Amino acid sequence: MTHSVEIKNLDLSFGAVDVLKNLNLSIGEGEFLVLLGSSGCGKSTLLNCIAGLLEATDGQIFIKGKNVTWAEPSERGIGMVFQSYALYPQMTVEGNLSFGLKNARMPKNEIASRVANAAEVLQIEPLLKRKPSALSGGQRQRVAIGRALVRDVDVFLFDEPLSNLDAKLRADLRVELKQLHARLGNTMIYVTHDQVEAMTLADRIAIMKDGLIQQLDSPSEIYSRPRNKYVADFIGSPSMNFFEGVLESGTFRAGDLSFAMDGYVYERDGFSGAASFGIRPEHIATGDAVAASAVQMDVPIKVVEPLGADTLALTDVAGTSFWVRMEGAANVKAGDSLRIGFDPARGSLFDAGDELRI
Repeated sequence: MTHSVEIKNLDLSFGAVDVLKNLNLSIGEGEFLVLLGSSGCGKSTLLNCIAGLLEATDGQIFIKGKNVTWAEPSERGIGMVFQSYALYPQMTVEGNLSFGLKNARMPKNEIASRVANAAEVLQIEPLLKRKPSALSGGQRQRVAIGRALVRDVDVFLFDEPLSNLDAKLRADLRVELKQLHARLGNTMIYVTHDQVEAMTLADRIAIMKDGLIQQLDSPSEIYSRPRNKYVADFIGSPSMNFFEGVLESGTFRAGDLSFAMDGYVYERDGFSGAASFGIRPEHIATGDAVAASAVQMDVPIKVVEPLGADTLALTDVAGTSFWVRMEGAANVKAGDSLRIGFDPARGSLFDAGDELRI
């Protein structure tokens, strides 16, 4: 794979606080990489280091094979889109798109061509004569993306660009961003705390915690084979159900609950000891499907959350709160008893000590 961006042994500290710690990351040419994590995990800090807005304490950053660790942002061949739009309120859309190009003393015909091209790609041609105050949030964010687009750069950096928009607009712009990437083929690095954005947009996701990358993989791999318990818990809504117990001779035990891990694909052979078993709410069978499940039980329903397409039920299994995802038409209510089942092979096992996948 040809690398578009390479980060080698990157450290960043603010006084005694280490924000990024010996971080290494290689991003392929034309890849859409999402940096995902909760607030304070270091994802925006990493993006700002790539952009040159923050100076690394140690390590190196390469873009298109060129060492840009100490280069100015304007010399890095990047275009950045911020959460806050950062548009000039006194300028028209056209003025905002062309401002940086005029400052770079680009020929007028080239500026006009790039602005027209960006406006066409983003479908903002009717808005060129308007000022930002006359635009909706979604339109403003399209203009902000357009301002990066006109620079004709190799790498686009997005810092939570959709978080100020309402749910419907976020969903619409998410689709547009994916189509834009497919059309342009540029490398895109995208920061978000929204796992739906990450799963739908990314070629690969880097899940971060405490300045470290916990797992770097495709969305499907992160969902189905999380590398550690933190990743398993972070991905999914509701998150994975966990039992704390012991794994011995291929059998997991948690209180009165006991089942064989038949068919489970182990990362570590011969493990025995304290472990966590996790299974996702959508992998719990109900109704007629229970009969084919290796593990079956009756559980009390404590809370029901109807979501339209799905219905979530909070139950209790072996003294542990346990979410079950059912079809939207499920006729259940709090206080009912629910027959459920699951296949342990679809679950995930984690060492109770280091919390890594077993």
